[in-house]
Amino acid sequence: MSHSITFTINGKSTTLGVEARRSLADVIREDIGLTGTHLGCEHGVCGACTILLDGQPARACLMLAVQADNATITTIEGLADGDKMHPIQKAMHEAMSFQCAFCTPGFLMSAVALLRENPNPTTDEIREELSGNLCRCTGYQSIIDGVETAVRLMSGGES
Repeated sequence: MSHSITFTINGKSTTLGVEARRSLADVIREDIGLTGTHLGCEHGVCGACTILLDGQPARACLMLAVQADNATITTIEGLADGDKMHPIQKAMHEAMSFQCAFCTPGFLMSAVALLRENPNPTTDEIREELSGNLCRCTGYQSIIDGVETAVRLMSGGES
């Protein structure tokens, strides 16, 4: 049985018919074609599928798509403004924060949520907020460095 849902994703209103059992991550990737939301563990542990749902970080693999009816969703594809990278994207690039980049969308979406709530977090606060995201190849210090660079960029300082 298909359910009609409507939500705004990356600024665009979208209406879809979805089966009640389908995850939001699958709908975002397969039906909408936004493949930046990665599926890793599909148990909500790795954080690769993190999106912003009404401004708050959420694991898209744990949500049913029907739960997002009338929500506002931002995926990694919605961070940039055209060709202009979001400051968190620019900062992570400058800090060479990632190698394989599989975990990147989840880390970036979590960092964006953190910096919206707390534009000047301490290193410990950054570590705490990002502790729900796993990276298997880079090591976390360069990711922390990237968030700290973003803090400087977003406050008008130099990178």
